[in-house]
Amino acid sequence: MTPTATTAMQIPEFRAAGTDISERRRSGVSKGPLIDISAASDTIGMQWAADGGVRIGAFTSIAAIAADARIAAAYPGVAASAQGLATPQIRHLATLGGNLAQRSRCWYYRNPHIACLKKGGSDCPARSGNHLYSVAFDLGPCVSPHPSTMAAALLAYDAKIMTDRRGALTIGEMLGNGSNGAADNALQSGEMIKSIELPVPLAGERAHYKRAISRTHAEWPLAEVCARAVVKDGVFQFIRLSAGAIAPVPIRLAAAEAALQGKPASAENIASAAEQATAGATPLPMTGYKLDLLKGVVQDLLERLAV
Repeated sequence: MTPTATTAMQIPEFRAAGTDISERRRSGVSKGPLIDISAASDTIGMQWAADGGVRIGAFTSIAAIAADARIAAAYPGVAASAQGLATPQIRHLATLGGNLAQRSRCWYYRNPHIACLKKGGSDCPARSGNHLYSVAFDLGPCVSPHPSTMAAALLAYDAKIMTDRRGALTIGEMLGNGSNGAADNALQSGEMIKSIELPVPLAGERAHYKRAISRTHAEWPLAEVCARAVVKDGVFQFIRLSAGAIAPVPIRLAAAEAALQGKPASAENIASAAEQATAGATPLPMTGYKLDLLKGVVQDLLERLAV
């Protein structure tokens, strides 16, 4: 094992609920100075617009989002994603902004004695090492999947991330495209997420979320999907599929969407779309199993949406 590079660790980090950074500091991965931040009135809770859109403060807890009846009615995919992640204890502490900005869960990154790209190292040890839980869509030098379930859900809803420096960012602008293996997001040093804006829901839309995990409770997903659809007269008038845990960033399953857009919600079309969910996948030697999981999750969600 090679010593971990320390330059990236000395950058000051924000601490709010601390569900991620506390663990990183206990393990010795994070050693830099902390900036404790607390919720202001405009960074917590939901603010509903007259047109039906909503702004969710970055300090809003995951549990509050999961339990909010109005969020569940307007954005069921967001509510279901919040309900599905972590444990009740974590959901009551973890914030939406923290979930989006959390660091990689790769065991090489979390080991303070091993260098990797995200800690200033020169390569990704998981690529040639044990990458059982790594990406199936290999988009960049780092093969760790992005850990944010809420980012995948917000991608499905075309959410905007509001920061204190650059205003509105898309999920792609906030997280990057996966090509920068040295970072988990594209936030600038000292830039803080303030809130998340969700657009007005489509008339008649519904949504579901599902994850495949290796044990029943409190486990990181092996593949997860948030699916939105408008099905009218038996036809998919609108379909959106976003997936997490399979790439360095959450991704849209564009080929599967195209296979259903404007098509009847038949068993044949749904099965075909599920097969297309893995289009463009480039699994590593140990991650090919994720493709079967992804297809199964997509098929199950589409069948539920079509009813």
